Amino acid sequence: MQDSTKAPIGNRQAHAWRTFNAGRWETAIDVRDFIVRNATSYEGDESFLVGPSVRTRAVWDKLQPYFQQERKKGVLDVDAATPSTMLAHAAGWIDRDNEVIVGLQTDKPFRRAIFPNGGLRMVESGLKAAGFAADPAVHQAFTHYRKTHNDGVFDAYTPEIMKCRRSGIITGLPDAYGRGRIIGDYRRVALYGVDKLLSAKREERAQVDGMWPTDEVIRVREELAEQIRALGDFVKMGERYSCDLARPAESAREAVQWTYLAYLGAIKEANGAAMSIGRISTFLDIFIERDLREGALQEEGAQELIDQLVQKLRIVRFLRTPEYDALFSGDPYWATECIGGMDLDGRPLVTRTSYRMLHTLTNLGPAPEPNITVLWSRHLPEPFKRYCIKTSRETSSLQYENDDLMRPHWGDDYGIACCVSAMRLGKQMQFFGARVNLAKALLYAINGGRDEMSGDQIAPPTAPVTADVLDYDEVFAKFDATMEWLARTYVHAMNCIHYMHDKYFYERLEMALHDRDILRTMAFGIAGLSVATDSLSAIRHAKVHVIRDDTGLAVDYRIEGTFPTYGNADPDVDDIAADLVSRFMAKLRKHQTYRNATHTQSVLTITSNVVYGAHTGNTPDGRRKGEPFAPGANPMHGRDNHGWLASCLSVARLPYADAQDGISYTVTISPNLAQRDGEGGIGNAVKAFDTYFGQGGFHMNLNVLSPETLKDAMEHPEKYPQLTIRVSGYAVNFVRLTREQQLDVIRRTFHRNY
Repeated sequence: MQDSTKAPIGNRQAHAWRTFNAGRWETAIDVRDFIVRNATSYEGDESFLVGPSVRTRAVWDKLQPYFQQERKKGVLDVDAATPSTMLAHAAGWIDRDNEVIVGLQTDKPFRRAIFPNGGLRMVESGLKAAGFAADPAVHQAFTHYRKTHNDGVFDAYTPEIMKCRRSGIITGLPDAYGRGRIIGDYRRVALYGVDKLLSAKREERAQVDGMWPTDEVIRVREELAEQIRALGDFVKMGERYSCDLARPAESAREAVQWTYLAYLGAIKEANGAAMSIGRISTFLDIFIERDLREGALQEEGAQELIDQLVQKLRIVRFLRTPEYDALFSGDPYWATECIGGMDLDGRPLVTRTSYRMLHTLTNLGPAPEPNITVLWSRHLPEPFKRYCIKTSRETSSLQYENDDLMRPHWGDDYGIACCVSAMRLGKQMQFFGARVNLAKALLYAINGGRDEMSGDQIAPPTAPVTADVLDYDEVFAKFDATMEWLARTYVHAMNCIHYMHDKYFYERLEMALHDRDILRTMAFGIAGLSVATDSLSAIRHAKVHVIRDDTGLAVDYRIEGTFPTYGNADPDVDDIAADLVSRFMAKLRKHQTYRNATHTQSVLTITSNVVYGAHTGNTPDGRRKGEPFAPGANPMHGRDNHGWLASCLSVARLPYADAQDGISYTVTISPNLAQRDGEGGIGNAVKAFDTYFGQGGFHMNLNVLSPETLKDAMEHPEKYPQLTIRVSGYAVNFVRLTREQQLDVIRRTFHRNY
């Protein structure tokens, strides 16, 4: 795999690329080739790790008062007068004498910026909720002189889409906030420097300058022009921190710094719901290993670089609206970092820096961000698997995703956007689209398109079910037709959103760190899968009596008999869930997407399972009006009662081929189970993971918690400032959830046996 010959390189790059193995990466923008030729796999254990440096502790101590004030007050500060760009704010510092990795979103820690290009109403709503006044000049500019993404979307929406949005059958669309889910290949800046990236972009532009000016060609020309300007502004941003980003990084510190500044530039220009950092640990390890070999760095210094990088990632802040916070609670931003996985030749991509990244959860304490994601393979080194499980047991801060499942689709240099969305770094982006409510769609089918909460006609009128007992074949036929309408309406809305986002809120720096010709996916999603599945199972296996109000609207159900529930490794019901995933995906694929994006789908809710439940009436499975759904692809709370593995195997039946935007599964096991047999308990958990992922399971959020601890945290939040839990696809400080969301977590299944 390694080629010891050294190809000639330019004088500016010679020192930066010293000792690196030659390859295609030298003549083309190809970070993946650089990694596979230069990464050093590590198959040992964690014994080499060290604690935080004096400088790291000093910076962390300076941040603690901010964290404490934020827990009490919420949003601490906002610059309401300055729309955010890379150059909008002066350089900011935490502790200039001790910061090894520098750079803040604005000029002060915890000062949030505004992004009115996305939507003025969003900015002003967020300011009002946080207790800050809107700036008159900003209001004037974005009312009279500059149209926003939000304005454009609502100009293009149809009355039907607006009704769906209001009723809650389609919720969380990025029409009032930044879409996110785009990962710039931030590593390119460290490896190549901006001068080389600019040269490549100018060559891409020269190629399209020779093409006939169709709509698409003109759009690409304009986008490339914006990308080139963004790279120029990015170099100026670096100069404010005395960083020469025009050239490649020459040391490990510069590699970390350059990579972080690239990410920082992105979050200064875009406030997407998910702003992942990608897959940087193995890349950075190459520079760290070189400095260690050369004697320029010791282990304490290596850990210091990663600790201080993570400190910066933990203090990213965006101004959000109350409606946004209800859907994505706890102030997440999904600075997702992927570690582990295998390369295509079967070599582990685990490095010492994979361990260092995990070790930040010890040195700095548990935290939701960065959203550390372990790419699990049965071929990973056993010591690394065990250390991951040990870290989960102690922090409940990690998520795991199936590298053996994703690698054949996406190669060995993909990252995870947000929670579960795989994409090839620098070669692929996503049009994010939240999710639809399948449980509510089932109720619409029963009620002829009327909303069960308001009675309003939302879907096109059809004949409602009139029988007193629901017939499976009749209900399913109507449900299938309702899904056809819902899929069409959903794609329609998504096309409007992303046309306008590209037009008015284009992510120019993130896209400058992509190839010109990329794969675009359009990421749809479903919520309420387990509710719809169990409802159909009840209709098929028991007698479900309909209770109607005086207008004939079905508002409640009485179940006579028993029925199998999703989550117990029972094909009779698990196959219903799998069919719904494939069926809805097939309906989405019938409709043309904006920019011919490839349709994908997720089974993911974030914390919107609570919001969806609040918008949904009584369902035929016995769930009561307003009760939260299960998160993501999870079985409903308490219904997966045959143990952890049975629950896992039900989720593993969901077809990744029809849910390539990801399938989120969150499991909570009791501390007694996790600690049973000491080190043997870790080994048992490793075997359980290998079994689940070996059966095709996609994702695992692992919590090791007791309900007693969570209840105590509700009553005494001051005792648990860093209590971190995994919810659907991300981690959150438990004490930052609303009380309703905390109660939802406590009502979930706590597995006490395998």
